[in-house]
Amino acid sequence: MSEEKSIKLIENFVSWQGEGPDSGRTMIILRFKTCNLKCPWCDTSVKMRVSAEAPYLLSDIQETIIRRRAGILVTGGEPTVKKHIEDAKILLNTLEYPVANVESNGYDLEELILDTAGSKNVKFMYSPKIFNAGDFRIATETTISLLKYENVYLKIVWDGSDHIRRFCEWFSVETKGRSSENRIWLMPEGVTRADLIKNSANVFDACEKYRFNFSSRNHLIYGFV
Repeated sequence: MSEEKSIKLIENFVSWQGEGPDSGRTMIILRFKTCNLKCPWCDTSVKMRVSAEAPYLLSDIQETIIRRRAGILVTGGEPTVKKHIEDAKILLNTLEYPVANVESNGYDLEELILDTAGSKNVKFMYSPKIFNAGDFRIATETTISLLKYENVYLKIVWDGSDHIRRFCEWFSVETKGRSSENRIWLMPEGVTRADLIKNSANVFDACEKYRFNFSSRNHLIYGFV
């Protein structure tokens, strides 16, 4: 691995995964700047807007992985937009790590999956953003396409909207009895600890109804990101 190779990010630091199946695991957070969406409840929108990109050497990231026994969390922003996807491939294909998580809204996630197929122990976290009927159609089509890969998981912010409820009902029926049935996590909406705790009760109810997994958002509740 060349010591001269670097990747432009807005964040590179050691923390913990706050959501999903690897919640609580030590991770190096590798955050890209650009996103193709503007979600109203995004907890990183200000960070993406005001933070400047800086180059980070792959050799330094690798040293941190070894020293901290950490996995890597490739996030954003959106790692699969044209500006970032080649760098995301480099991170996954070049670094040696115990586990990697990739967080994506699905923009070009299948390309990233296919071009990193030789990389070990990568979990791709697809988080569909569903605000209208068009988003619902895209989310269902993308989900069907992605669930054929065993290392794809879904994370959804539960806001109680009709579109989210409809998607959860569709997913429950679509995956019933299949190995992908248990690969979805629902999370409370909110950017403050108080809001997340308050909204969690409805998420637990939804998880019980649809037989999904519950994920708190520990990085927001405990403020470690």
